[in-house]
Amino acid sequence: MDSHVRIEVQDFNFYYGTNHCLKNISFDILDKQVTSIIGPSGCGKTTFLRCLNRMNDLIVGTRAEGTILIDGEDLYDKDLDVVDLRKKVGMVFQKPNPFPKSIFDNVAYGLKINGVKDKRFIERRVEESLKGAALWDEVKDRLSDNGLAISGGQQQRLCVARALAIEPEVVLMDEPASALDPIATAKLEELIVQLKDKYTIVIVTHNMQQAARISDMTAFFMQGDLIETGKTGDIFTKPKKTITEEYITGRFG
Repeated sequence: MDSHVRIEVQDFNFYYGTNHCLKNISFDILDKQVTSIIGPSGCGKTTFLRCLNRMNDLIVGTRAEGTILIDGEDLYDKDLDVVDLRKKVGMVFQKPNPFPKSIFDNVAYGLKINGVKDKRFIERRVEESLKGAALWDEVKDRLSDNGLAISGGQQQRLCVARALAIEPEVVLMDEPASALDPIATAKLEELIVQLKDKYTIVIVTHNMQQAARISDMTAFFMQGDLIETGKTGDIFTKPKKTITEEYITGRFG
């Protein structure tokens, strides 16, 4: 199945102060596919992910050069509405971070802060989002319970539901299973594979097996450089660069 290009990254550079942490990154991210970003710690994976919804803007002294286009629109255009961008590009973080509110209010939060007042619409979106995050059957009788009262794996799927509620087009995930046990991880991975029917998904993972299991495309970063990108099967079985092979076979990293 040929997917069209959703995100185009062209000669993109990113700096924290004088630290040049992403160097001339160029590659395409395809629509309705899972793209994994892999590489050793400190190689720029999370920084890159956070550039896709301008989360790094919140850090003083950062600057970006080059271009990231989503559906042809330049993310770093000075006239771009960052609030609108973050509606379009949802994010799930490394550790589950539900708000200390009810399960229902966690999912409804984004709708309410975006001015949605129609109760029935909110109820419908909460149910749809929890179903989309494969959590509805487990929590449908507990919607008024605190979101912090459910298990870690359920909390992470609640955070996925919260991200889905505002109907994004792209979902970013920063090592979303790193705090979860193997059973919760397997459920989350299954969910990610299902979600790509509707969303473009970009996931940072330090877990090679996870990248191999769930992603269509893989990009290998090292010390701020994009070393290699391609179909996941190719990257893992016949990488073009020796350094990619050494990383994937565990010789370093």
